[in-house]
Amino acid sequence: MIVVPAYIPSPSHGVVHLGPLPIRFYALCIILGVVVAAMVADRRLVARGGRKGAAADVATWAVPFGLVGARIYHLVTNPELYWGKDGQGTVAALKIWDGGLGIWGAVIFGALGAYIGCRRYNVSFAMFADALAPGLPLAQAIGRWGNWFNQELYGRATSLPWGLQIDPAHRPVLADGTPDPHAYFQPTFLYESLWDVAVALVVIWLDRRRHFTRGRAFALYVALYTFGRFWIESLRIDDAHKFLGLRLNDWVSVVVFAGAVGYFWVMGRRPATEPVETNTLAV
Repeated sequence: MIVVPAYIPSPSHGVVHLGPLPIRFYALCIILGVVVAAMVADRRLVARGGRKGAAADVATWAVPFGLVGARIYHLVTNPELYWGKDGQGTVAALKIWDGGLGIWGAVIFGALGAYIGCRRYNVSFAMFADALAPGLPLAQAIGRWGNWFNQELYGRATSLPWGLQIDPAHRPVLADGTPDPHAYFQPTFLYESLWDVAVALVVIWLDRRRHFTRGRAFALYVALYTFGRFWIESLRIDDAHKFLGLRLNDWVSVVVFAGAVGYFWVMGRRPATEPVETNTLAV
């Protein structure tokens, strides 16, 4: 008889070695996510009348900008982890493979890189954003599994059957310096991964029905993602700056959600200018 454990186990390690070469699963998740997003964007961009391969060309600018921005956001919002009293130091701040990427930095800097790439390769920035809209949450869904490998960014202790088992070395430290005695925590990485997949499917479905242009598909993705991120963030117990009782990322989600909804509504009142093919949303 096979006994199925009533919890989600965590990997015993997040890196394997091929000879002297370390292969980090966190990095592999990010790379796989980027590849998926680029493939989806390319397929959708071609369906909208764009040149095949243009999405990959733009990605050569958007991806490095996004990674740098994601790390900068993490460092700016968590400086005490590296330069505080018990900080890890400047060298650790450069170790992106150990985790620590902020989605908002990735979006802002990634958008800047994408804009430069679109200008360089003569691609409509709004059309590219709409083509990318469902691919980005799919990339995020894959990337969140990197947190599982690193045993990080989990939620509160729980007795739910899908609780995430965390090793003592990765649990919160109590005031007396001992690890939290709880072994199972909310698997926020899984919640967000599933939410991101759902966001991608909703964007695809609505875009097929409404044929969004002017960046409205991307705005829809942003609004849906931030709505889910708000409640998932409330489950997390990692250290975070708080204002008026809410974590910083909660406030960012509220502001970005409002901006995305406003943009979606305003642009929806204007006539479409981009040609849309009947196979726009094949993914």
